[in-house]
Amino acid sequence: MAVPGDPPNGAPEGTGGDDDEFRADEYRSVVFDEDFVRAARIQEYSAQERMGEHARAVRSRSIWSTGSASGSRGGAPGRGARQGRLLVLFIAMAFAAAVYMGLRTPYVPPPDGVAQPLTSTVVPLAPGTPVPGGRPADLFARSPAADYRIGAVGINMPAVRRTPHFTDGQVAIALSIAKDYLVQSSLDPDVLAGTASRPVRVLLDPDQLAQFDRSMASPSGDGRHAATGWLVRFDPATAVLADPRVRVSGTLGVEEAAPDVLEVTTDHTFVYAVRPATGSPAAAEGASLFTVRRELRLRFDRDDLGARRAELASAYVMAGPQDCSADPAAGFRPLLAGAGPTTVGPAASDPYASGHPRRAAGLCGVLAAPATPQAPPVSPGP
Repeated sequence: MAVPGDPPNGAPEGTGGDDDEFRADEYRSVVFDEDFVRAARIQEYSAQERMGEHARAVRSRSIWSTGSASGSRGGAPGRGARQGRLLVLFIAMAFAAAVYMGLRTPYVPPPDGVAQPLTSTVVPLAPGTPVPGGRPADLFARSPAADYRIGAVGINMPAVRRTPHFTDGQVAIALSIAKDYLVQSSLDPDVLAGTASRPVRVLLDPDQLAQFDRSMASPSGDGRHAATGWLVRFDPATAVLADPRVRVSGTLGVEEAAPDVLEVTTDHTFVYAVRPATGSPAAAEGASLFTVRRELRLRFDRDDLGARRAELASAYVMAGPQDCSADPAAGFRPLLAGAGPTTVGPAASDPYASGHPRRAAGLCGVLAAPATPQAPPVSPGP
């Protein structure tokens, strides 16, 4: 029995019906539905289009193609076109978001938060005349420090002005920390006596604590580990304070060293009344003056401002009257009342010695005559 589609006279001889059955089985699983046709990358021109001047019978479809009314239902885009457009749209949105975030929050490299070691120079000043002695009040009154203010009051704060990257409040905090450092390192009685160092230590950047501790435990004139570079202290075997009221005068300045660093410079003169470490405190006539000029450079990043601490970058110190041959790294050794001018030069330096040489070796100045109290006027005899 023939079925529709068979040749009228049956299958031609030699063709083999089994072959037809095999061919039908081969393509039975392939379904050429509308989605398959719309997703094809190659599309055949319609009969009307082929009647034109087209040289090719087929055209390529891009991922943007939406199809035509003759090739898809209602002109709806194919699955491949929709996926392609979504992918490109997603990439464009991601790129736009990256550009926008880059403009709103530009990358700023993190600052180098490691504090640099302190570099210090301590210069002794030798007297050019005998060291005057007397009562502290009389000595101050006849010295250039007569008009100096007493204690922390003598450390005047400058006008506070913001910088390009720091607010008024941050600048004020930096100046306040710098003043605290000067007070604790130059005026604290226990620090001056050499019995305490913690009031200074707590104000330092943690990266400098190891250097500070070594300077206190094993002072050295190598430019890095002089105790007197960090603070003012007297050799307890040589001199002690005869009057706790230290005279002070100087200036503070602040500037922006970098977008994330404030730098405060200090230049102050401290004048102390001292007496011999041995002897009766009642011997008031045995006092003398000792002058220390400290030029410090302190640096602050934002972490330092928040923690109220400082990085002491450099210190240049001149102090006298002292003997040039004395090493002031561990503590100052004042020449006391009645000591005559010294002609002994600095301690000898051995260039063949091992270890770290004393950087301040050979540095010594002469204390100017106006820096010493003037002798009291002699009353005329009868």
